[in-house]
Amino acid sequence: MYDSGKIITGLIIFVLFVTFPIWYNHGDAGAVPKVELPKDSKECVLPVEQMRTEHMQLLNDWRDKVLRTGDRSFDVKIAGKEYQKSLMNTCMQCHSSKKKFCDQCHTYASVTPYCWDCHLAPVE
Repeated sequence: MYDSGKIITGLIIFVLFVTFPIWYNHGDAGAVPKVELPKDSKECVLPVEQMRTEHMQLLNDWRDKVLRTGDRSFDVKIAGKEYQKSLMNTCMQCHSSKKKFCDQCHTYASVTPYCWDCHLAPVE
């Protein structure tokens, strides 16, 4: 009971430290990056919102099918167009600039994808 002042002070400092990012940024994560969209293509393998949230699962599924079973077949058909299971032959054909497309969102989201551990980054 004699240390209640120290305990309360410690709790206040702890709460301020834990909530610092929220009140410092006023709950704002910053402006969403404006990525450079492909000029020659208007549709992607999946709808835009689905690609924003699930592109990594799609790429992981493609990777697993290609590396583990050797299945390089065309996986997705949209409006009569078939897309191959390939980061370089499908995704990077439209999104040719890694810096202007991939890196902007990944930096904003603070993620480090391991795509480029195996794949060669496109020359810019």
